[in-house]
Amino acid sequence: MLPLARLGVRAVTVTMKLDSFTKTLPKLPGAVPVWHGAVTAEELRSLCEQVERGGGKLLALWGSDETEQYALHVSLIAAPGMLVLTLLVSGKHAVFPDISDLFPAADRMQRAVSDMLGLHPAGGGDPRKWVRHAAWPGNVRPLRKSFDVATTFPAGEDGYPFVPVTGNGVHEIPVGPVHAGTIEPGHFRFSVVGERVLRLEERLGYKHKGIEKRFEGMTLEQGARLAGRISGDTTVGYAWAYAQAVESVTGTEPPPRALWLRALFLELERLLNHLGDLGYLGNDVALAFGFAQFWILKEELLRTNGELFGHRYLMDRIVPGGVAVDLDGAGIARITGALHHIEQNVAALKDIYDEHAGAQDRFLTTGRVLPELAAQLGLTGLPGRASGLAWDTRAQFPCAPYDQLDVQMVTHRNGDVAARVTVRFEEIAESVRLIRLILERLPPGEIRRALGDAEQGRLGIGWVEGWRGEIVVALHTGENNRIQRLHPHDPSWQNWPVLEHAIIGNIVPDFPLINKSFNLSYSGVDL
Repeated sequence: MLPLARLGVRAVTVTMKLDSFTKTLPKLPGAVPVWHGAVTAEELRSLCEQVERGGGKLLALWGSDETEQYALHVSLIAAPGMLVLTLLVSGKHAVFPDISDLFPAADRMQRAVSDMLGLHPAGGGDPRKWVRHAAWPGNVRPLRKSFDVATTFPAGEDGYPFVPVTGNGVHEIPVGPVHAGTIEPGHFRFSVVGERVLRLEERLGYKHKGIEKRFEGMTLEQGARLAGRISGDTTVGYAWAYAQAVESVTGTEPPPRALWLRALFLELERLLNHLGDLGYLGNDVALAFGFAQFWILKEELLRTNGELFGHRYLMDRIVPGGVAVDLDGAGIARITGALHHIEQNVAALKDIYDEHAGAQDRFLTTGRVLPELAAQLGLTGLPGRASGLAWDTRAQFPCAPYDQLDVQMVTHRNGDVAARVTVRFEEIAESVRLIRLILERLPPGEIRRALGDAEQGRLGIGWVEGWRGEIVVALHTGENNRIQRLHPHDPSWQNWPVLEHAIIGNIVPDFPLINKSFNLSYSGVDL
């Protein structure tokens, strides 16, 4: 028997058989079901196998230092909701079962755990360093409690062993990590014949900034500001997930009005990013008119945010216990007018994009990820929905107030740049609809409640569908309402490896377009 506890609710006991497990769990209206249990190595592997066979997927994988021993934590999505499995790992024999054969996206997560904590997958996995970049000696583990953050190390030799591709006419094109534009740094090594790409190998980690270490020792309230700065274009998504985690361990229930305002902020953030991306995608196919028009719309919405909520990107507007700002009748009217303006202009721009022969020639069949490959590799979020994978936490596991909004999930099956463009257009329309409903139904009342105290040794989970996909924040509490360990997970962990497959068979000049159609976060995975 495997004991599992629903976080903040009650304890249950279920069998290792997932069918039985699914039937055991109750569904609560408006609640996100998250279950946590300690497992053995055999149970961890068995549950992962069952989830994979049942069509579930890996959401996140991280480790923690428990002083005298270590722990590996694996978060999975299955029919009942989210399963968080914890495996205690001996300090002398710091190994855990490799699950990258079941979930390919686990490979880089496991490599990061190896670099940062010294826990290693047994019997498989890629042994190459992922995060370290020779910035610290190979025997140093920065996420161990014994690590002194004031320690400095001389720069070392990197010598990262990229996988070579050989054959007649094959040559390599290295791109980055420094790029011509203002995008974040990442290295992309193309193996090509002529301009046709045979293989792409990515290397990230150049923005590693010690965020997970910085969280240690912060108070729960202090951590909120850092959480909102993990990936700047997703400040609302991370702030809400962090607030959920804090509220779960402190027993704090935000006021209903605050929850509806959080959903408003999240949909505004989705609109902002989709508008900006559609502009950039037009620019990448020489449709400068589209770039200019979409960025005018984005700038107008940014100014509206700044005037109504005090920050253009809504940073620090969501706080544990509620929200930091309210909205009056004049503000509601202002947003309603902005939505009408966006709706009309986006509809006209969609017609232009759809009918522009040059744009469609570049979009159609480019960077295609078929549904079968997308499912195998664990593609998630917006790119996943463009490849036929019907995953959207707002629709399947809705937290309040999404449980009252009937989110209409957007999916397409072509899996190319054109499909990812279409998903953005249709998600804009859906966000406009949702925002109107939120403004119509916004309940009265307070917007923030005081936080309770958190017991030491608790685990809190936040789970939000950001504009890229599922965001998870795992909070382990320490003494005196402080953070013992915090792991934020960006959907880009799952999607960066898929980009390596999307470019195969395409030409090198199409890579910027394919890359932008995914628009993944560097800083969200370089923690």
